[in-house]
Amino acid sequence: MTSKPGHHQTAIQTLPTSVGLPPTTTVIVLDALRKQRNLSDYSDDLVPDAAAAECQARASDLLAHVRAWLASNRPDLL
Repeated sequence: MTSKPGHHQTAIQTLPTSVGLPPTTTVIVLDALRKQRNLSDYSDDLVPDAAAAECQARASDLLAHVRAWLASNRPDLL
C-alpha cells in the first residue's frame, strides 16, 4: 500500500478477493469506521470510544481471519 488517496478504502474493499473475507456486513462496517477515522483527521474531532472499541474488535476478527486464510492458502507466509 502507499499513501495515495483511497488506498485504505481499496484495501478494505478488496478483502473478499484478497483473503477470502465473506462479503458481509464486515466490509461495510470496516469502511464506515475508516470514513469516521478519516473525518476525525480533518475535523480534529475525537473518534467516540464506542467506535474505537468496535474498530478494535473488527480488527481482531480480521486478524484471526487472515491468519486462518494464510494457514489454509499460504502457509509458507506464516
